Amino acid sequence: MLAKLGMAVAAVLIVTGVASADPIEGNWKTRDGDTAAIAACGSSFCIKLTTGQYAGKAIGRMKADGGGNYSGSITKPSTGKTYSGSARLSGSSLKLSGCVLAVLCESQTWKKL
Repeated sequence: MLAKLGMAVAAVLIVTGVASADPIEGNWKTRDGDTAAIAACGSSFCIKLTTGQYAGKAIGRMKADGGGNYSGSITKPSTGKTYSGSARLSGSSLKLSGCVLAVLCESQTWKKL
């Protein structure tokens, strides 16, 4: 009896965890064709390249602002410099921007895999 109850509780927790995943989580194809993984890390989302020249490099951290908007920091892998960052989720596209002094910005759009 306890085993069945334990299995039921485990099943509910698994389903609840999957249902509560944020849409930004998952694997994304970058502008350069690499794959970036976005996963929950504490109260934020960490971005890490999983393929390409900079595979294994952490390149950002974002917090959900609501309405498909995220803010945090983005690191340019080729230079290692970190910028103020933002992201906007729209369907299966994620537009990321990194800015210096909120004036000089660079952005790119990633596609969900």
